[in-house]
This record gives sequence, C-alpha cells and structure tokens, in this order.
Amino acid sequence: MVSTVPVTSSRRDPAVSKMAAVRCRRDPCGFVCLILTYFSVFYADYVVIQYVLIPAYSGSAWCSMHGAFFNILLILLLACHSKAVFSDPGMVPLPETAIDFSDLRSQSSRRNDRGCEGWTVCSRCETYRPPRAHHCRVCQRCIRRMDHHCPWINNCVGELNQKYFIQFLFYTGLASLYSIALVVSAWVWRIRSEREGDEDGDRDPSEAPSKHLTVAHYIILLVESVLFGVFVLVIFYDQLVSIITDETPIEQMKNRLMKDRASGSQHTHTMHTHTRKPKLALLREVFGRGSVLCWLFPLHASPPSAGGMTYSALPDYDV
Repeated sequence: MVSTVPVTSSRRDPAVSKMAAVRCRRDPCGFVCLILTYFSVFYADYVVIQYVLIPAYSGSAWCSMHGAFFNILLILLLACHSKAVFSDPGMVPLPETAIDFSDLRSQSSRRNDRGCEGWTVCSRCETYRPPRAHHCRVCQRCIRRMDHHCPWINNCVGELNQKYFIQFLFYTGLASLYSIALVVSAWVWRIRSEREGDEDGDRDPSEAPSKHLTVAHYIILLVESVLFGVFVLVIFYDQLVSIITDETPIEQMKNRLMKDRASGSQHTHTMHTHTRKPKLALLREVFGRGSVLCWLFPLHASPPSAGGMTYSALPDYDV
C-alpha cells in the first residue's frame, strides 16, 4: 500500500520562538552562553565609549565617527545573532500521524527504484528525513544540512540559518579587531599625555584611582577581544571551508570513517558524494542569489530551488 503523508502542517510542530524557550530549558549551557554574549557586547560598548573615545577623542569629530561606526557594528552583530537564535535552522516537519516502519527494511530496494535515494529514517523523530539531514540531541529534532549545535546561539546551525550564523561571526571578528585598535590607540594617547604632564609638573595625584580603573578596563577588553576574535576567526574559516567543499562537519567525519574502513578492502567507497558546483554557486545557496552586498546584512534570502527544500509530502514509500 502506497502511503504519502503530508507534513507541511503538523500539530506537533511548535512555533520557532517556543522552540527557542524549550532549548533554553534543555541546554542550560546555551542559556549561559547567550547571557555571556550579550554581556560581552554591552560591556565592550561601555568601555569603548566611556574609557576610550571620550577621554582620548573628546572635542574631536573622531569621537563621534568612531562611536557611530563601532555601534553600527554592534547593532549588526546583535541583529545577526538574534536571527541565528530565533530562526528555524531547517527542522524536518513531523507527521500528523504515526508511520508504520515495520516492513521498511524489506522495501529498501523498491525505494531506490522510486528515486528516493538518500532519504533515511530517524528512529527518534519517527519520521522520514531528506538527504543530508541529521538528528540533534539538544533540539531533539532532525535538521536539514545540520552543521552543528552551537551553544553561543543556543540553536542548531542548519540549512536555513547558517547565513545568519556566519554573519554573526563576521561582525564579531570586525568588532573585536576594531576594539583592539581603539584600545591600543587610546593607551598610547594616555601614555603620551602622562609623559607631557610629568614634564610640565602639573600631574594631579587624585587621578591615580581612575587611571588604575581605566587600565583594568583596557586589559579586560583586550583579553575579551583577542579571545573572541581568534575564536570566531577559526569557526568562520571552518564555515567557509564547509560551504565551498559542500560538506558539513558531520559528513566529513562520516566520510573519514568510511574511508578508514574501506582502506583495508580492495574497493573504495565514499559515503556521501556531491555534484561539483562552482564555489560562488555554493556560497549563493547559503547567502542568497541577490547582490553580494546583501550578504552583509541579515536579510531573508529565498532558498535555492533545488536540493530538497520542498516538503509537501513524504517520499512515495511502500509501507
């Protein structure tokens, strides 16, 4: 008997915002990372404005220019982060009714004849999932083209929100580099001002506590910027490599295991192969088919027409 069960509307599919709240309860580490992210951003903005720009560039147009540019970076950073947190990463819809998997194995050859190769069964979600979809233990759902579950956005990085995650990494790296440059320039300015004050003999002893507090803020912001900058730079590079090679880290690991197993045998077989596409085409599948300038903004992009993006019904399996 042929069964095609619609999955576009499902009473078991909660809203994305509700799923975000559920993830916070399931993964306390992710909730802590969210709080730490927002605290770090607002702390960096406070130090840059209060202890870097105002003392060093007060009365100059550079103060307004640096302040405006730095805050624009932070606004874009937070916008991309929010989109990555609250966007659907590409959850595979759940069926309205239970599916009978009792004779699924006996129908494997018939499924291949029907052109449904690559579709697998998730025993946890109890549903069929399209090619390149994997189950997330934290979200407890299957995610299309799942890259990984990131605690810093308390969400999976998948087919539909990878763009926002990469943009978040990009603006975090820019903000980190910019804050380092501002702190170093303000520190140099402060050292020069103190030397000139010592030579003139008009140094005010009452400024010593504020000096120590300022230096402490400088050091904390520098450490924060360096750590976050290096961290996001590594992840940003991995994300780009994953896109242009058309292979997620999960697929890389599985293919590596398959190669290790096949190395002892006479024939070699890779678990997952893709049609070679131009690198620009692969990037457009993630960032959208519009102008390259639009890649810098957290705008909604139409998903590619190919690649299993439509889920109006389950594959035509005989079950």
